[in-house]
Amino acid sequence: MHDHTGFKERIDEVLVRLADEEERALLGLHTELTPLSAQLRRSLARGKRIRAAFLYWGWRAAGQPDCEGVIRAAAAMELVHAAACTHDDIIDGSRMRHGQPTAHAAFAANGQRSTALAMILGDLLMGYAGHVFTSCGLPGAYLARTVPLWSTLLRETMAGEFLEVLRTGAKADREPLVAESLEVARFKTAKYTVERPLHLGATLGGGSPALLDAFSGYGLPLGEAFQLRDDLLGTFGDPARTGKSNLDDLRDAKPTALLALTVAAAGTDDRRLLAKLVGNPELGEEEAASVRELMERCGARQQVEDMIRERIGRAGAALDLAPMPVEARTALVGLAATAADRSL
Repeated sequence: MHDHTGFKERIDEVLVRLADEEERALLGLHTELTPLSAQLRRSLARGKRIRAAFLYWGWRAAGQPDCEGVIRAAAAMELVHAAACTHDDIIDGSRMRHGQPTAHAAFAANGQRSTALAMILGDLLMGYAGHVFTSCGLPGAYLARTVPLWSTLLRETMAGEFLEVLRTGAKADREPLVAESLEVARFKTAKYTVERPLHLGATLGGGSPALLDAFSGYGLPLGEAFQLRDDLLGTFGDPARTGKSNLDDLRDAKPTALLALTVAAAGTDDRRLLAKLVGNPELGEEEAASVRELMERCGARQQVEDMIRERIGRAGAALDLAPMPVEARTALVGLAATAADRSL
């Protein structure tokens, strides 16, 4: 099944069905839960379904056939992602995602206690992820193999988020470090976006330890490349195309590799400029343009592009180490290009 559009539609169907079921269940509890049900549906309506695809192809790489059970299991990854995004948007104060208001922004627009309600929605989404996965219809013995992996996935994702919050905005006394930025990217993005979905799929399918090792060698550098591309999009991307602001990362002084490389390469005057502008919540477009110009001039943007290219190469080489069906290998090569080479 190389057609990602067809795969995405199958995942979307599972999520729409879930939204329909939960709307009936929530409104059966109380009619005032309508805003929660409506935002739940909106939260599940968007996304490329990349995490679901990695779980699916982890299963297929283990030699298992296409079936509706694994489609439902894969859809659970999108619920984990929706939950993480909901909480992440609260932490970052982001108002837009995929060109639509984020959950807390949507609740605020309706005059409701936005942060509290969005936190509840995020918790609900994470709970639904476990429900969808465990009720996917695959044999119980298959599902039991994945229990430790689920705990690991959630622990790593929360660790990455926690470390990023600790390090965001640290300006005057502590400059950002590339190694620390990549550490956050590894926990927060690389593992739950690529490596762990692949491990879940392969473990469900009874894949060998060698296959899991190859997926770590493929998934970690690819996941880091995905986050590095996201960092570039967060500063240089066109909001009309990315669906989110290109000022938030600079206003928050998000500890990205892009910013760390810029600070490391900047001279005294440029560092003074960065200290004045980066981390300023009122940063405007003209000021952001001067930071972008500095990032270009000092070579930081190109360094990040080089890091992305190197990691995609490493991921491809790791994929060659494990035996798997040709269809699965082809799909994973294609997903690597899709995940890390998104357009600015």
